Amino acid sequence: MRSLLACGKLLRAVAHMVSGWWTIRRHFDGMPQPERDARVQQWAERMLAIMGIRLEVQGTPPATGPALVVCNHLSWLDIVAVHAARHVRFVSKAGVHHWPVVGTLAVGAGTLFIERESRRDALRVVHHMAEALRNGDIVAVFPEGTTSDGRGVLPFHANLLQAAIVSGAPVLPAALRFADAATGETSPAPLYVGDDSLVGSLWRTLTAPPLLAVVRFGELQPAADRDRRAWAQSLHADVVALRDAMR
Repeated sequence: MRSLLACGKLLRAVAHMVSGWWTIRRHFDGMPQPERDARVQQWAERMLAIMGIRLEVQGTPPATGPALVVCNHLSWLDIVAVHAARHVRFVSKAGVHHWPVVGTLAVGAGTLFIERESRRDALRVVHHMAEALRNGDIVAVFPEGTTSDGRGVLPFHANLLQAAIVSGAPVLPAALRFADAATGETSPAPLYVGDDSLVGSLWRTLTAPPLLAVVRFGELQPAADRDRRAWAQSLHADVVALRDAMR
């Protein structure tokens, strides 16, 4: 029975993805940016509901930009959960740009793409992030650089914080957690780490009991006179504290 229910969720999720793709391809060109952002947030909220995931937002999301959000990274589902809490422009690996359907969804959501192995490309992305922040956007990064198993938070890479420093934009620490909605216990179902496959992680999520996605926002921190490496270490501690406060 659980597998049948999961198949139903999967079909509805695929249909919702195609609907989002169609909206972007047919309507986004003539749509004001605030309306685009609202559509992305509504799409993400609906996707969580289709998958049987309830969203809980703790703290206060930024009402307006500029702001650089830094968050721990657990799963492919993180992006949907954060978008449902507050539309942001994510920085994502370049390969996502070429994924069928998903690439169009990412572009429509304003994603900035980076070749993670290339130092030169990191400099390019920092430039575009700084430009977006100067334009008043909210940009989000996962400074661990990869997903973790949720038992800890990996060290933060400091490079992308340079965008906040040069643009003068504040940084907002945030934390994510996925839990069993009935018990409140942390759920490993959505994890996408190590040798996990995307298909396996997706199927575990769909077959799990109803889940709770918790996004907890901290406080804005000014960028003035910051050293990016020291700031990365401080933000790491802040994200760990936010995550631990959700237990």
